[in-house]
Amino acid sequence: MTESSNQGIKTVLHPVSDLTKAKQVYTALLGIPPQADAPYYVGFDVGGQHIGLVPGGAQAMTSPVTYWEVTDIEAKLAEVTAAGASVKESPRDVGGGRLVATFTDPDGNVLGVLQDP
Repeated sequence: MTESSNQGIKTVLHPVSDLTKAKQVYTALLGIPPQADAPYYVGFDVGGQHIGLVPGGAQAMTSPVTYWEVTDIEAKLAEVTAAGASVKESPRDVGGGRLVATFTDPDGNVLGVLQDP
């Protein structure tokens, strides 16, 4: 693994049951309006991090998921699964060529990886 293959945690997605109410709370907390505001996703870019609100996410997510930014999502998934992780959600394009995937560690904790185009 090269140092440049992992760029750290820059994205945290929060499952929400009411996107409108959650957007108001996070706008107040972060002190800025969302940079992405759609019925299916609201995202804030603040302090070098992206904070996302995922409506209906409670069905798939039970807590916030941190996303490690990587340069090669397939290679990183292969690396973590070889080390004992299990893929939860295979890579998928969430818009603009941005790929996300999740996996679980041996204790069942959900972690994410994200690859920008």
